[in-house]
Amino acid sequence: MGRVTDLASFAALLAPEGQTLLAALRDYDPARELAVASRLRRDHPAELVTAALGQARLRQRAVAKFGAEDAYRMYFTPNGVEQSTRASVGAHRAGRMKALGVGSVADLCSGIGGDAIALARAGISVLAVDRDPLTAEAVRANAEALGLSGLIEVRCADVTEIDTSPYDAVFVDPARRGGRGRVFDPEAYSPPLSWAVEAARKAPRAALKVAPGIPHEAVPAEAGAEWISDGGDVKEAVLWFGTEPGARRATLLPSGATLAGRGLPDPAVRPVGRYLYEPDGAVIRAHLVAEAAEELDGGLIDETIAYVTSDVLAPTPYAAAYEITDELPFNLKKLKALLREREVGTLTVKKRGSAVEPEEIRRKVKPKGPNAATVLLTRVAGAPTMLIGRPVRADGPQT
Repeated sequence: MGRVTDLASFAALLAPEGQTLLAALRDYDPARELAVASRLRRDHPAELVTAALGQARLRQRAVAKFGAEDAYRMYFTPNGVEQSTRASVGAHRAGRMKALGVGSVADLCSGIGGDAIALARAGISVLAVDRDPLTAEAVRANAEALGLSGLIEVRCADVTEIDTSPYDAVFVDPARRGGRGRVFDPEAYSPPLSWAVEAARKAPRAALKVAPGIPHEAVPAEAGAEWISDGGDVKEAVLWFGTEPGARRATLLPSGATLAGRGLPDPAVRPVGRYLYEPDGAVIRAHLVAEAAEELDGGLIDETIAYVTSDVLAPTPYAAAYEITDELPFNLKKLKALLREREVGTLTVKKRGSAVEPEEIRRKVKPKGPNAATVLLTRVAGAPTMLIGRPVRADGPQT
């Protein structure tokens, strides 16, 4: 479908007839799309029905990132849903901008406007820039739909041609997907990370959104780096300019707990104690396992494995805790016999430093019974090991 047709179809969705269709399709079942389309085409133009169905599908997908209240009022493109920032992460970043005294932001590579919306809701005025005409129209429509038009100016332009000097800060979210999928080389971003860094250096403050797997050596010396997880899943890294050069931190949402780096050496390796702690992915990506271990008075089970062990159950937002009941050399026959003896039917298998896949373990041991257990496949002091236990909170076992 050509860009002119896309823009025309999008404009039709904003008209009264398109709005009526979108409202009717809010809760439709995609499995019945053919029947729904046939019914709607009796009373509406076929192209409009196609556009409305496409937008309805995108809205359903966007609920996971934006929540139902916003997603069913917003407008999306396929790339926009895939690449947009989760609302909780955008709100965290916008809150930090506000706390830094930022009143205006040039949002370069705005996509469908997820970050612009978060910034505007924090009371920050935003220039949202995207070079794709349809995407720019989606930003404009989203600002209008959410009552934020007064704070969001939309400009369809090449970000490299934007004068950012009138703004307190710059935010850049380069595209990290190409024709063949996800892009891992920062210089293959669009625009490249090197350009984004130069744009950041020209601003009083700046934030660059990058992939969480960015090598630490690729972080400019004058930038601080923050890795953010939401619900245990690492979502992104942010390079902050004009704040704390060289700082490293991990932020865990939804709690907002932040662990700051203190330059600690790697923890010592020690025997497996009563408790095992699995640091959050953001803590691991930020290379802050040592900081988490110090809070827990713990050590590593292996110098290459990010599992922390301790004899003390301590409250921490930075790691999940397990009470370890058994430590065995890797042996499936022994594991199967132990699980059968304890009547374990609900088996959670986790791995770190093991080539064995959890599904393979479940298939071979055939758990059966009323009890539950967790098996952690890992290495202890270099040896393949099975740790058996159960998840616990600081106030006792989880049920």
